[in-house]
Amino acid sequence: MNTHNSFDEQFEFTGKVKTYSLAAIAVGVITILAGFLTNNGERTFANLLLMGYYFACVCIAGVFFCALQYVAQAGWSASLIRIPQAFAKVLPVAAILLLIIIIAGLTLTHTTEIEGKQVIAPYLYKVWHQAGVTTPGSENYDPILAGKSGFLNMKFFLVRLVLFLGGYTIFGLLLAKYSETEDDLGGLFYYKKSFTISAAFLVVFGFTQPIFSFDVIMSLEAHWFSTMFGWYNFAAMWVSSLAVITLVIIWLRTQGYMQWITQDHLHSLGQLIFGFSIFWTYVWFAQFLLIYYANLPEESVYFFRRWEPEFKPWFWLTIVLNFMAPLLIIMARDSKRITGVLKTTCIILVIGHWLDYFIMIMPGTVGPQSEWYTEIGLIELGVFVGFAGLFIFLTLNALSKFKSLIPKKHPFLQESLHHHI
Repeated sequence: MNTHNSFDEQFEFTGKVKTYSLAAIAVGVITILAGFLTNNGERTFANLLLMGYYFACVCIAGVFFCALQYVAQAGWSASLIRIPQAFAKVLPVAAILLLIIIIAGLTLTHTTEIEGKQVIAPYLYKVWHQAGVTTPGSENYDPILAGKSGFLNMKFFLVRLVLFLGGYTIFGLLLAKYSETEDDLGGLFYYKKSFTISAAFLVVFGFTQPIFSFDVIMSLEAHWFSTMFGWYNFAAMWVSSLAVITLVIIWLRTQGYMQWITQDHLHSLGQLIFGFSIFWTYVWFAQFLLIYYANLPEESVYFFRRWEPEFKPWFWLTIVLNFMAPLLIIMARDSKRITGVLKTTCIILVIGHWLDYFIMIMPGTVGPQSEWYTEIGLIELGVFVGFAGLFIFLTLNALSKFKSLIPKKHPFLQESLHHHI
């Protein structure tokens, strides 16, 4: 175990965690192969999309964390910025994986049931990407989807995803690179460049993140739409990323690293987690209430599907895990300063937002065909374990590439080291 507290502290990625993360990846690969070999391709693709999106969102929100700190000229976070910067370095892999999953899901086809008819359709986005859906006279013709075909067509869909994910990746890698160069050369030049690139990223991210969530998740049920859906997804990705950042820091401290991180830093992270969990609940409830109150069939069908007997328990459990748990556990000041309590809350939120994505994705992919298809079983658990192992392996490997776990020449470093609330 590392016990020193030097500004030259470098993380060494060895030992049991490396072995366990590789074993978890193997479990995920075996689960995916077993899913396809046992004719559960539709369910397996749904879980791949779920975890690919979750993986990418945590990394994208890591870039957002870095950019937000630079634009706000925040001092408290300077000494822990290496963690979200590691997420930014992992984002290229997460982006490529998500693109591979989506392209495969759009191009590989199978026989499935859509609105009571057996049709040959892709594994993902089958509602708008099935053959003949925009062709007048075809038995699959849908005038609503035909009207949306200028936006929902495979070429434009993939171009948008490549631009969004590629843009987020470039911004993230630049922020990590500028921070490392700042450590080598000192001065304010690279801090000012980081400020500028962060301001640009926040503008781009603010306009494109809702469209990103519209494309990847909302278009699974292309007849339905909600203008609040993008911010609902933003809240989910932001809270889950904050929870993962906190968990990584807590684990590193137990291994003897980053001892300069105090209960005050963890308290500040806990405040962000608590506050944005309430924001997630506000957006979740506002979207639900407006649709419920209007009671328009084209809108309320979204929640009707999620109130099917197979999904209903999970639907309400998301509120318990993502709202009631942080509200009851870390609302008090002292609870945010107890490492074990904060760690438990973060684990609950990681699981809770996985369940949130599960509820977003499963009704529009596998649907409530039978209890076996909608219960959380071995495929869900195996794919989750595999992606969790991959994330841990890549993130800790990225951390080990930094010359130091602290940005030694960050202009606000001393403010961070003396952070007190």
